[in-house]
Amino acid sequence: MPALAGILVMIGILGLLIAVHELGHFLAARLQGIHVNRFSIGFGPILWKYQGEQTEYALRSIPLGGFVGFPDEEPDSPIPPSDPDLMKNRPILDRAIVISAGVIANLILAYLLLVTEVGIVGVPGGVQYAPGVLIAQVATDVSPVAAEAGIQARDIVLAVDGQPLGQAEAARDVLMKSIQNHNSGPIQLHIQRQGQELDLDIVPERSDDGIARIGVQLSPNGKLIRRPIQNLGELFTTAAREFQKIIGFMAHTLGQLVGNFRESASQVAGPVGIVAIGADMARTDRSSLFQFAAVISVNLAFINILPLPALDGGQLAFLLIEGLRGKPLPNNIQEGVMQVGLFLLLGLGVFMIVLDTAKLMT
Repeated sequence: MPALAGILVMIGILGLLIAVHELGHFLAARLQGIHVNRFSIGFGPILWKYQGEQTEYALRSIPLGGFVGFPDEEPDSPIPPSDPDLMKNRPILDRAIVISAGVIANLILAYLLLVTEVGIVGVPGGVQYAPGVLIAQVATDVSPVAAEAGIQARDIVLAVDGQPLGQAEAARDVLMKSIQNHNSGPIQLHIQRQGQELDLDIVPERSDDGIARIGVQLSPNGKLIRRPIQNLGELFTTAAREFQKIIGFMAHTLGQLVGNFRESASQVAGPVGIVAIGADMARTDRSSLFQFAAVISVNLAFINILPLPALDGGQLAFLLIEGLRGKPLPNNIQEGVMQVGLFLLLGLGVFMIVLDTAKLMT
């Protein structure tokens, strides 16, 4: 698949995930009879719109999210402020269902994507290992020495200082220890690249913690073997196990980000980085796009449930305060917090785009 086609496929997947999130809000409101006047994918100027009987459907130019609009938010709305079907006039539980429905929709979509993946490619049945260790990624932000020595992603390291590494996960551990415990001088790596073999000398860089690094991410050189599913029960239980693994991974990653923000933040990918990774998958292994899309869908759910302004979690926090106080916070306070939160969120999105672009260029 050409590079441009891969990028378009990934942009389409991101658009689908955002649309499903907003569709969750929209359906939760409409099924409860709550007035909805806007359904938008993206922010900023309108590229396309359709005016339905009650709702305006729009596609906007900044693909960093979307929103569902309610007439409560518009001062010139023809609907009387006392209408019981306005969002603001509904009980807290009704509003909480609408606000949390986007997160629930993303989680349901992630599970369905995993069901589709297992149904198409089968059930994991072990790993078939080959000799060597795979260079999964060259991380120049950690240490530039690997990139400067000519090491590339997808290279396979067969031997270190003349000693074969063997195969399976033990080979990765041997290579890691050889690099981390290296004292001085260059290490010779015997590398296989696209059917050709070459030797590269590299001098590890020792960081402040005393551990030598070369700036690569290592993976065992193996291929996952899958077998066809035997029945529907196996299909859904296997997808459920994969779903549980992704939830656990996301929770662990979020905990690491909170616990060690400075180090973990450098590993976070923004929109451009996600598109680049997904486009590469679309070119090399299209079946893995299902799991990748499921991971991103769960990621969207986790991000949106955080109690931050302009996110679903922030609105749920307002509802919690309202329940404890017996009345909502004043509108000017809520609007001010939400506007600041939206500004910061868009600013973070732009920052991540610039950061991802810089990483790709280097």
